[in-house]
Amino acid sequence: MRALGLLRLMRPHQWLKNGFVLTGLLFGHAWSDPVKLQGAIGALLAFCLASSAAYAFNDVLDAPRDREHPGKRHRPVARGAIGAPLALGAAVVLAAGGIALAAWSDARVAITVIAYLVLNAAYTLGLKRVPVLDVFAIAGGFMLRILAGTWGIGIEPSRWLLACGLLLTLFLGFAKRRAELSLLAEEAGQHRPVLEAYSAGFLDKAIMVSGAGMIVSYALYTLSEETAAIHGTDRLVWTLPWVLLGTFRYLYRLQFRGGGGDPANELLRDPLLAAAAVGWLATVLWLIA
Repeated sequence: MRALGLLRLMRPHQWLKNGFVLTGLLFGHAWSDPVKLQGAIGALLAFCLASSAAYAFNDVLDAPRDREHPGKRHRPVARGAIGAPLALGAAVVLAAGGIALAAWSDARVAITVIAYLVLNAAYTLGLKRVPVLDVFAIAGGFMLRILAGTWGIGIEPSRWLLACGLLLTLFLGFAKRRAELSLLAEEAGQHRPVLEAYSAGFLDKAIMVSGAGMIVSYALYTLSEETAAIHGTDRLVWTLPWVLLGTFRYLYRLQFRGGGGDPANELLRDPLLAAAAVGWLATVLWLIA
């Protein structure tokens, strides 16, 4: 039972988010380079361990509040399946393992993993209580994943990749806050204090701005002559319908199905959203590989 509790503490279903590490390998045409491929896989595994360490640390500090939350009360520390000392020990071991694995991949990957751990610790200890900055901190964690999979293994990150990645993660971050506000209603501030500073109207506008920016920047990327020259095709615009389908389906789930709070869960639970993600990836591979 304790082993199962530790596994749940690590939240392996959330490792889907670490797929951002592989975007540089894909769009940098580096999948045929054994050294870069090995580095990217090492970075991916390192972020899986590091993100689990961040979740464990967060669960220990948030356990009293999680016990009052309709969904989070089932987390191992909140329900007493795992004690706080054991969870903190697991966090230390996972963080050390993530850094060691990152260092084996490349020193620059280790730097990004350490930066990710520091950012998440700062988020747990205070940044998550600062409106807007809390969402930018979440987005920063995703940007560090992208940098680990590009700069960390010797691939120059494109400006398009960084811009689209930032706007996408801001979109998901504001959607997460909107979902929490809807789910918790009047008790929102009790479970997450920063929600007292947000309104549904503001979050809807933030989602609209970041989502529209993401779609426009991605569309311009697919139509760019520079993109066509790098990938040897001017047909990447064919992937845009998948992006639109995924974005609008995510918004639909946020507005009408009580979803949007967790991208990994949404992908696993919604067949149409999963199909949009798989369709986008398959079309990209078909066009550039």
